[in-house]
This record gives sequence, C-alpha cells and structure tokens, in this order.
Amino acid sequence: MRRNELWLGVYLPTMLLALGQGALLATLPLYADELGLGYTMIAVVSAAAAIGTLLTDVPAGAAIHRIGLRRSMFIGTALVAASSFPLVLDLPAGTIIALRIMAGIGTALWGLSRHSFIATAIPAATRGQAIATFGGVNRIGIFGGPALGGAIATVWGLQSSFVLTGVMSLLALITVAYALPKTDETAPRARGGSRHRWQLVRLTMGANKRDLTAAGIAQLFAQMIRQGRQLLIPLIGANVIGLSAAQIGLVMTISAVVDMSMFFPAGYLMDRFGRKFATVPSFFIMGIGLALLPFATSFATMVAIGILIGFGNGLGSGSMMTLGADLAPEGATGEFLGIWRLIGDIGMVTGPLLVGIIAANLDLSRSAIVLGIAGVTSSLMFLFLVKETRISSDTQVVAKTT
Repeated sequence: MRRNELWLGVYLPTMLLALGQGALLATLPLYADELGLGYTMIAVVSAAAAIGTLLTDVPAGAAIHRIGLRRSMFIGTALVAASSFPLVLDLPAGTIIALRIMAGIGTALWGLSRHSFIATAIPAATRGQAIATFGGVNRIGIFGGPALGGAIATVWGLQSSFVLTGVMSLLALITVAYALPKTDETAPRARGGSRHRWQLVRLTMGANKRDLTAAGIAQLFAQMIRQGRQLLIPLIGANVIGLSAAQIGLVMTISAVVDMSMFFPAGYLMDRFGRKFATVPSFFIMGIGLALLPFATSFATMVAIGILIGFGNGLGSGSMMTLGADLAPEGATGEFLGIWRLIGDIGMVTGPLLVGIIAANLDLSRSAIVLGIAGVTSSLMFLFLVKETRISSDTQVVAKTT
C-alpha cells in the first residue's frame, strides 16, 4: 500500500476521531460530577464507551471479514458521530450511558478494522513502526483534545465539548469515505469459511497457551492503567487540588504532547531491538507516575507527574496492537484481534470502575496507588513471562523464499 493512502485513509481519520474523543477526557467526568453523580456512577459514565467496545469486540472481529474493512471503518465512525451530538441535551444519566455505549460499539468496528488492515497490509518486520506511527497519530489527536475541550467548556459550558466530538467524528467519516481506496484488503469477503478461521484461532491459542495467558493478563493490567489515568487526573485535579477545567485540560494536553513525541522511538525500538524494549519500561514508568499522583499539591506538580505518565505511555505507543498483530494467525486476523482487543478492553473498563469503587469506599489516593501497582506488575510480566515476537527483515525474507 502506498504511504499517502495509509496516511489519508487511516492515519488522518484516526487523528480526527482522537481529537474529538480527547475533548471528552477532561469534560465528561466533570459533566457527570456536575450532575451530582457519585464517584461510582461517574466512573460508569466514563467507562460506558469502553463497555460498548468490550461487548462488541468479538462479534466485530468476526463481522469485518464479511462487511469489509473499508465499510467497517465507515460504519464505526458514523456510530460515534451519531452518539455524540445528542449529549448536548439535558439527558438523564441512563441515556448518557446508553449513548456512550453506542459510541463504544462504533469504536470497536473502527478500531478492529484499522488494526486488521495494518496487520495484513504491512510486513511484520516494519509492523512496529507502522503501528507505533498509528498510535502516535492517535496521540496527536488526543493531545489537543483535552485542552480544546476544557477551553470550550470554560467559555460555553461542559456540554459544548460534545459538539466538537460530533464534528470531528463526521470529518473522520468523510475522510474514510473518500480517501481509503477500495482494494482486496478492504473489500467484503464471500460467505463461508468462518469455521476454518475460528479453528485457526483455537490452534494458535492452544499452541501458545502459556505466552498468550501471560500476555493477556499483562495487557489487561496495562490497559487498566492507561484508561484509569484519564479519570484519576481530572478527579484529583478538581477535587483534591482545586484546579479549573481549563487547567486540568492543560495538564492532560502537556502530558499528551510528551506522549505523542515518543511514537517514533517506540516504533524503532520495537522493530530494531524487540517488542519488550518498549513495553517493559513503558508500563513501569506509568505505574510509578500513577503512584505519585496522591503526592501532587499544585498545578506545577500535576504537570510534572503528567509529563512522567505521558513519557511512559508514549514509549509503549502501539505496543499492544503490535503484539496482537504478531500473534494473530494468517487467515483469521480479525477473529483473533477481536479476542485480543476484548482482553485489553476489559482492562479499559476495569480501570475507571476500579478507581470509582475504591474512591467511593476509601479515597482517590488509594485508587492511584492500586493502579500504580498494576502498572509495575504488567511491566514485570512482559519482562519475564511473555516471549519476544519481533521478526527481523532478514528472517522474513528467508521465510518467504523457503
């Protein structure tokens, strides 16, 4: 696939969608808090999109083979857009949760289709850089989202940020429709063959049971801390330190700037030295950063901790997607990645819920410490229990010629 087609058809709409979703990171928890909801319900609202994605991962992984990668991306972005604009209305908590679940379903279709596309269209030897770039582009979108969402919310109210999310989703939809080429990789496939594809998945999981179990648990912890930080930073900033929505958005944006700047070295490390050279330090640093959040006392200290967390997360840019693509069996990529993403999304849902439950019964500080421990545990599991999946370009050439 030509580089410009990859950038226009996949990377650009990813950035647009991420910008819209990033706007909600700072404002959605604060909006739920403004409605008078408790910590547990705030966590449910924040995690609702991840819940929708979780429920759809495996069905979406199986469906994209029939629907086609291009059409799956189109439907996914359309669902995100359609579920964002109604949030500007004064809605009850249950309706807000339902809309966010709908956004999560769209995210599952969009995420799995683009992941499968990169996994099948890019050679394994350069997959780390391609997926890390994808992760970096996603972070570029997210980096401006919290600050923009926070600024808009400060001037026009928290619900105004939902309009931004809807507009960005529509722009992403239009870009996918006109920029992603219609190729064999993106076209729908004929009926039949599903039993064979699932058999490939079962054989892969059986042959790599130990590594996949360890990798799945480590990924669950990793995604738990990645999602949990998005709830902890706004809540600790607002309720413990007393920061404004604009200040919280700025903290998260500065963290995201550092985060997005690491995608090139992350991809280089994964392809040149191995996947572990990115994953192990990434989640260890993030775990330490989260454990330090209870010690923040001002805007300046929140910025410093945000920078540390952003550095750690950026170092793991695309690492879980790359590992999943490495492990996926040829011929059943979508089905396997549906299961792989399900494991990660369980962690994404668990993270905010764990924060809410612990905060409601104890306090926010203990929530941060628990997630910090999860980050360090994930790092150690990747180091000692998960095999290295890197394939060099020389190895790949030999494999193709034998």
